[in-house]
Amino acid sequence: MPPLLFHLPWYLRIPLTALMVAAWFGLLALPPWWLGLPLLLALALGAAILAHRRHDLALWCRRGLKWGLPAWLFALQRALGGDLVAWGAALLGALVGFSLVALLESLLDHRVHRTPRAAAQPEWRELAMAPVGPPAHIVELVPPRWREVDGAVTDPRGGQVIYRAIDAESGSYRFGAGRSFDRLSRRCSFSPAARWFVASAPGGRGDLLWDRDTDKVHRLRGWQLYGWDGEQPWLAHGVDGVPTSLHEALGTPRDTG
Repeated sequence: MPPLLFHLPWYLRIPLTALMVAAWFGLLALPPWWLGLPLLLALALGAAILAHRRHDLALWCRRGLKWGLPAWLFALQRALGGDLVAWGAALLGALVGFSLVALLESLLDHRVHRTPRAAAQPEWRELAMAPVGPPAHIVELVPPRWREVDGAVTDPRGGQVIYRAIDAESGSYRFGAGRSFDRLSRRCSFSPAARWFVASAPGGRGDLLWDRDTDKVHRLRGWQLYGWDGEQPWLAHGVDGVPTSLHEALGTPRDTG
């Protein structure tokens, strides 16, 4: 095979290459021109198909096409009579043929690969003025609306909340869905959208918070509801305490979902 030539010494490669070129020239020049034309077309097709699969074979197809075209033109002018007009037609065919070969090689070697344009880099002023970290959230607490329950209170989500006193300071709350809470005072409140229910323990010992969406109950001793940030409760130790979010009061990380 032709690639084996590269493994031979230089003094053997030169005569073998010349012998191969002469044999290839004779193969296309001696037979009729209509026998060599399909072979040249097959070489052009092979160079196009093997360009990205087998580069070495595609290279030999190109060389065979360039070396075989003059031999085929020689066979063509011989078929036309070998006179001056025949040689003129052969030269014109050489001009057109080598132009097409050059165009084919140019298309195969310089395929345009479209790549996405790189995004423009921001200027240093934009980087300097860009915000760092998550956007700030201004907390504006809404004071809770406490109620003193006397038997029953309307549930914002529908129905009645029944309060049954056990003694002068404590009692139990009963919700329509069967949920109940004991040992609480008459003082209760709902969040603005009624997601939370809050009731105070007797003697100001803390508040009970019930998340009605997740059915989680928090009995926080010493913590009292201070206000609402949307639907999030904020607590404080006493009336003059520093407001703290429920997550910080529980000592758990804030849920960002």
